[in-house]
Amino acid sequence: MKEIKRDIYLNKLINRKENGLIKIITGIRRCGKSYLLDPIFKNHLLESGVKEDHIIKLELDKEENKIYRDSHELNQFIKSQIKDKNMYYILLDEIQMVEGFESVLNGLLYERNLDVYVTGSNSRFLSSDIITEFRGRGDEIKVFPLSFSEYMSAFEGDKQDAWNEYVLYGGLPLILSKKTEEEKSQYLKGLFDQTYIKDIIERNNIQRVDILDSIINMLASSVGSLTNPKKIYDTFVSNGEKEISSNTVTSYIKFIEDSFIVNKSDRYDVKGKKYIQTPQKYYFSDIGLRNARLNFSQQEENHIMENILYNELIVRGYNVDVGVVEIRDENKKRKQLEIDFVCNLGNKRYYIQSALNLDTREKTIQEERPLMNINDNFKKIIVVKDNMKHWITEEGIVVVGIQEFLLNKNSLDL
Repeated sequence: MKEIKRDIYLNKLINRKENGLIKIITGIRRCGKSYLLDPIFKNHLLESGVKEDHIIKLELDKEENKIYRDSHELNQFIKSQIKDKNMYYILLDEIQMVEGFESVLNGLLYERNLDVYVTGSNSRFLSSDIITEFRGRGDEIKVFPLSFSEYMSAFEGDKQDAWNEYVLYGGLPLILSKKTEEEKSQYLKGLFDQTYIKDIIERNNIQRVDILDSIINMLASSVGSLTNPKKIYDTFVSNGEKEISSNTVTSYIKFIEDSFIVNKSDRYDVKGKKYIQTPQKYYFSDIGLRNARLNFSQQEENHIMENILYNELIVRGYNVDVGVVEIRDENKKRKQLEIDFVCNLGNKRYYIQSALNLDTREKTIQEERPLMNINDNFKKIIVVKDNMKHWITEEGIVVVGIQEFLLNKNSLDL
């Protein structure tokens, strides 16, 4: 398998070098956190002139390093490697294996010539509240499964073949090493059963595993559609489930979010400039996991494309909301139109629609309508399934094919 390029995360680590904070590499399990730390970041340090003996690396999940899972032994080992006042880079993989690792890491922060980087993979470390463990002295680098451009960097085949595989099996790095459809399918299903769900159950002491399973399936089925905990709870009630509360459903959804399996996108009233609390949309951090959860049976191209596009925007660093524009129809009744994504980063904003195609003028007008009712001059884009170069409609809206959008890092500014 070719080397996978993960430059976006490498650059984030480089930009945070020696900033006095613990660099905490988080993300869904098997998304490539350890690989980012070593060999990618370690090789960068070596190539930039750091001496090998000034890089202290421990893979704490390995049996030969078992002794260092004791916090005192780990602390003593690190201190024993410091021979001078030059900068040392501490790379600790699977730090959650160390009982009381928080105190060790906080202690290292007081040493001015130590730059600390950690990854972790259990349910506790994957939690979204991990940063609070370090009392505001942690700097999170969140790693996602492979974007399509990262996937292409290591895929052995042409672009269309890569796309066909990607929309079905997603971008968890080990997928690239699986040769058959059966291997890929079993790998993804096994991750859910043996890793992700197990982590959620252990961390949160889940009693109703059947309810947790059902909620994950409902979220997978509703990708690209508006939903909320109450709607899901009502579905359970209508199916005769009487032993759970709406609070249980809300809590279980939050547990799934905290494990980075799904991300929530809130609704934003563009004209009113305010958030609408409910309903929301949920997108899977990896489309292959979503598909595997549904036994690859629900392959709605529009929802899959929307999920992949959402993930790409998140990877690029944007805050992504579902947009709402209120208009009055021909009968002067209020009507809400949806904009798939409102993307914000600093003073940048983009409005994006995801559409399978614009094969008729009527379809083009339908997709343009929400965008044309926005009263500002931020860029408006429609992303379509067709493998095409970008063009501009009569109303000045950019239309671009999904593959070009994903593979061109400057596609938002075409």
